[in-house]
Amino acid sequence: MFRIVFIAISIIASPLFAQETVVVDLSQNRIEITATYSGSNIFVFGAVKRDTPLPAGTGSLDVAIVIEGPLETVTVRKKEKKLGIWVNSDAVEIHRAPSFFTIATTRPLEEMLNEGDRRDYAIGLDYAVRPQPDAEDDIDANIESFAEAVVRIREDDGLYSQREGLVNLTDDILFEAGISLPANLVEGDYTARIYLVRDKNIVADAAVEITVRKAGLEAWLYDLSRENSLLYGLLSLLVALVAGYGASEIFRRLKR
Repeated sequence: MFRIVFIAISIIASPLFAQETVVVDLSQNRIEITATYSGSNIFVFGAVKRDTPLPAGTGSLDVAIVIEGPLETVTVRKKEKKLGIWVNSDAVEIHRAPSFFTIATTRPLEEMLNEGDRRDYAIGLDYAVRPQPDAEDDIDANIESFAEAVVRIREDDGLYSQREGLVNLTDDILFEAGISLPANLVEGDYTARIYLVRDKNIVADAAVEITVRKAGLEAWLYDLSRENSLLYGLLSLLVALVAGYGASEIFRRLKR
């Protein structure tokens, strides 16, 4: 009984609790990867719904949009130069690394959101990959550097990005952002998470799912390689023979 009363008092005493919610939608929530797929754009738009007027002196609104791809395990190897030759030395498995990670905000993250919420909600490239050290790993002290390497490599590949100032906010109510997706996406279920921020604190959030799947000839070949590897191998051999014969015929005719 006392617990129920305490929760009720806490709800009433909190000036921003349940006053703001976010309604969000996407221009498309299904992306098909075909043989000619070269990337795409997703338009994220939404509105802020308020149950009651905000108290006087409430800070301005900010919005952060995070799109994250399926989690996977990545092996990171460190190279060292020995006897003039670059060789692999240490190797670490980074678990639960997003295959894709991008964040768009209304302004620089450090100015709009406190460090605790950034860490807890994994908002920002510095929190995109958060490794869990292995008890048997003898280089746990350096695991953060390997995680940073994953972020750096995938940032170079266009799979990780942080776009501050990309979200347009109108009258503290409507927001929108166009987010580009690269051609090297992997199949899976992606999640778009939207956060409302006031006074450097997250006050509301919402999530929308995005499905990325292969389609057309590429999907057929992928399924064939998984379901009938023998037929896929024979088909690959046939294509190689035809391509080789065709190339030799072209060169033979050119020599005439």
